[in-house]
Amino acid sequence: MDFNLSENHQMIKKMVGDFARNEIAPIVEDLEKEEKFPREIFDKMAALDLFALPFSEEYGGTGDGYLAYALAVEEISKISASIGITYAAHCSIGSGPIYLFGTEEQKQEWVPRLARGEAIAAFGLTEPEAGSDAGSTRTTAVLEENNWIINGSKCFITNASVANVAVVTALTEPGQGSKGISAFIVPTDTPGYNVSKAYDKMGLKASDTAEMVLDNVKIPEENILGKRGEGFKQFLQVLDGGRISIGALSLGIATTCLESSLEYAKQRVQFDQPISKFQAIQFKLADMSMEVELARLMVHKAAWLKDNSYPFSKEAAMAKLFASETAVRAALEAIQIYGGYGYVRDYPMERYLRDAKLMEIGEGTSEIQRLVIARQLGC
Repeated sequence: MDFNLSENHQMIKKMVGDFARNEIAPIVEDLEKEEKFPREIFDKMAALDLFALPFSEEYGGTGDGYLAYALAVEEISKISASIGITYAAHCSIGSGPIYLFGTEEQKQEWVPRLARGEAIAAFGLTEPEAGSDAGSTRTTAVLEENNWIINGSKCFITNASVANVAVVTALTEPGQGSKGISAFIVPTDTPGYNVSKAYDKMGLKASDTAEMVLDNVKIPEENILGKRGEGFKQFLQVLDGGRISIGALSLGIATTCLESSLEYAKQRVQFDQPISKFQAIQFKLADMSMEVELARLMVHKAAWLKDNSYPFSKEAAMAKLFASETAVRAALEAIQIYGGYGYVRDYPMERYLRDAKLMEIGEGTSEIQRLVIARQLGC
């Protein structure tokens, strides 16, 4: 059993880490204050083939796999969780459905462009009445003269305003519940596709999140993904991969909380010695270090299982659940270690906490992850 990263994985981790520190760190606070989607950073990431990591060479990817991609998400998110979630939403739940379930024609049309970063993807799943209960989709798609007519709305959609293409779930078989949901490829320049003003969020200020409104959106019949009624089954599989992404993103936040807290504790002097010499602080740092390392093992295991075509639903849920809750605890402890400085916006500790909280909610709440795990246990 070898827990070491391969030479290629180490190279990718270092490359992305250097990029994040050199290109993102100098502007991250400005992006957060301006609540600005960083298209220029997106383009630089594309130039490094970061969007191509999880996809095969056949469709314009690098073929490095999901562990390499998870490492990249983690390194980006150490510096900016906003950019981390933009990256993750594009690759895993935005591009992923087309890559996994698209016809050869659909894949050839979209995946190479998405892997090169020439197009941005979004995933339209959540609705005002269908959050954790995603099977209660109300958006409809009706087939009329070889075209699908889609009507409805989606909420809390990452990349909704900046995407070139969205994968949207809609009800095609009324009265069939989750078996009546299908998924569709919707180019965002299609008439009737609209987005609301961006949400005023607690955290992740530099990521684009808006409501997606579909008003008589007409797309060709062939834009359906897979067969009618397979959308629910498809998005469950897509969310498994997305949960690894959120686990990696959470791991990035938690790691930077630990590293920043350790550095500060060694420098901050009280009662004539660094506060790192006090057992109360040492215990906090020890617990943070333990939980970060355990989260890393679970995220990497889930990604490895996916890369090697093993079942990974349970492990993805565990990785997302533990890493996200670790990130929140780490951010809270970081604020406590920094004291008053942790509470003011001159330091990024409060931002880490605001960003981390979404990780316990998005792509399946902590409660949903526990249900997923329990069901995998046969409960």
